[in-house]
Amino acid sequence: MREWFRNVWVAVSTVVYGLYVTIRTMARTYKTKSFAEIYEYPETPVPVKARYRGFHRFDLTTCIGCEKCAVACPVDCIYIDKTKSPVGKGFRVDGFTIDYTKCMFCALCVEPCPVDCIFMGSNFDLSCYSRDGCVVDYAKLPLEVSWGQATLNPTVVAESKVLYEPVWVKGEPSPFEYPVGSGTES
Repeated sequence: MREWFRNVWVAVSTVVYGLYVTIRTMARTYKTKSFAEIYEYPETPVPVKARYRGFHRFDLTTCIGCEKCAVACPVDCIYIDKTKSPVGKGFRVDGFTIDYTKCMFCALCVEPCPVDCIFMGSNFDLSCYSRDGCVVDYAKLPLEVSWGQATLNPTVVAESKVLYEPVWVKGEPSPFEYPVGSGTES
C-alpha cells in the first residue's frame, strides 16, 4: 500500500512540475515579443538576405528561347514551348513552365542564360492546396509578374491556370450541337 501512495505522489508531483514549467514559459513569452508579433506575415514580410534564392523571376520580353536554362537544370523542371518567329529570326516563347515540386533552387539555370532573363527572386511563399499550383507557366502570368516587375504569389498563379480561351475554336463543330444524321434531332 505504501508503494501505491508513493507512485501516486510521484505522478502528481511530475504533473505539477510540468505545469509549472509550462506556465513559467508562457509568462516569459508574454513579457517578450514573439516572432509572430515582430513579423506580422503576410502584411509585413519576413526579411531575407541579399543572396537568398527564392522563386524565380523571369523576364519574358528578353527571353530568346535558347533553352540553355532547361539544359542546365539538373532535375529537368523547366519546360519551354517555343515556335519559330513569323517576323525576323529567332523564336517566340509560348510557354515557360517551371515545376516547383521538382525544383531544388540551386540557381544553376541562372548562370548559362545569355540575356539574363531568368534570375532568383526573394519570394519564398507559393503556398497552395494542390500540386498543380506548384507548376508555374510564366508565359501565362500577368505582364507585371512575367516581366519580373511584381512578385509571384499564389493568387496570380491560380488566375493564370484559368482557361480564358474557349475550348471550341471557330470552324470546328460545336460540342453542344449534334451532327446532322446522328438520330438525335426532333
